[in-house]
Amino acid sequence: MVSINKLSVLIIAIATLTACSKADPVPVSECKKVVSHAKKVLGEQALSSSKMLKQCKAASDEARGCVLAADKPMKILKCDF
Repeated sequence: MVSINKLSVLIIAIATLTACSKADPVPVSECKKVVSHAKKVLGEQALSSSKMLKQCKAASDEARGCVLAADKPMKILKCDF
């Protein structure tokens, strides 16, 4: 029989893995949408649109997806953008 502590750890681990799933990849053709979203989330801390567009085009599909899924500035910082 599994103890309650081991069962709790297992449930938390599964929930964490599910919550940390990767965002869907976003193609380079969606960079305007990604930059617009990033500027909205970052507010005054955002770089210029032209700089962000250049970064977006150089980023991977996964990084663009990460930015588009982010809803807080700290989450955008975790993206390889």
